Amino acid sequence: MPSHAADLARRLARNAEAVCRHYLSNGRREGRYWLVGDVANTKGRSLFVRLSGPDHGRGAAGKWTDAESGQHGDLLDLIALNRGFDRLRDTLEEARRFLALPQDSLAPRQDRLRAPRGSPESARRLYAMSRSIAGTLAQTYLQSRGIVAVPDGDPLRFHPRCHYRPDEHSPTETWPALIAAVTDLGGGITGVHRTWLDPSGRDKAPIASPRRAMGHLLGHGVRFGMAADVIAAGEGIETMLSLRMILPTLPMVAALSANHLAALLLPPTLRRLYVARDTDPAGDSATASLCTRAEAAGIEPFVLSPCLDDFNDDLRYRGIEWLRASVRRQLAPPDVARFLALVREGMSTGA
Repeated sequence: MPSHAADLARRLARNAEAVCRHYLSNGRREGRYWLVGDVANTKGRSLFVRLSGPDHGRGAAGKWTDAESGQHGDLLDLIALNRGFDRLRDTLEEARRFLALPQDSLAPRQDRLRAPRGSPESARRLYAMSRSIAGTLAQTYLQSRGIVAVPDGDPLRFHPRCHYRPDEHSPTETWPALIAAVTDLGGGITGVHRTWLDPSGRDKAPIASPRRAMGHLLGHGVRFGMAADVIAAGEGIETMLSLRMILPTLPMVAALSANHLAALLLPPTLRRLYVARDTDPAGDSATASLCTRAEAAGIEPFVLSPCLDDFNDDLRYRGIEWLRASVRRQLAPPDVARFLALVREGMSTGA
């Protein structure tokens, strides 16, 4: 957290009860805690805020948890969620207003310009406030797509009320969402990808753009396992999760778009690259570009081609046994024994 944000969080924590009375007025104090239904100020007792304690560490004042949703954070996080902010700059300005602090007159000019929405810091906060997908609508959604196994440790989480705004002039809505961490080669989070879901969990939310990413994305991706000498790369998260059903130990990365796939950064230890192409002109172009870059770096490229539009369609409409047989024919011989799981084994690995 930037130093000015950390300082504001500490100041808020020292006035935790006043913060709660202002933003969570439907709650009430009980002992050392403020109890309310949720960050939206619904009546109830699910969310509790610690009103006293040290400035940081275990038992710190201002720390809060929603026992029902699994959300947690500090009072800056609470203000952001309560007010529907998705930019850290807006949250800090709101906190300063609450604390009756003047705007920082020494801030450099560029700090006063309109900050880009969806910064890496906002992405990290959203990911931290999300929870495991086990038993959630996110798991229901993936299962409806034929993805019945998601191993523990995968970078997928669930947020029950993720903010969505159609455009900057529209009010903010909340929908449940599948959250995926975008990371660099070292595993550091640079962004997140959001898939907003219908409350039934059976489809994406009925909104204009149910999939969006934020943060620093170029060169990075949603990583399933850390690559050493072999990796598979493709565009979509569901495409790569479909391949993981039959190749559960092969490290994979979803670049999130054709353009980002073409620009994906490759690990220096890589010796063999599988590119899972989507069957459209953009997918063909991205595949060709990435393979050319791999060859120039001394990496052997292989193209994995689906029968239908992508590998999730193959899984859903042709079945896992058909998918396994199709992919097996496209693997390098050493990787068949190394990575290709029996169907039953592949389906038994999961959360």
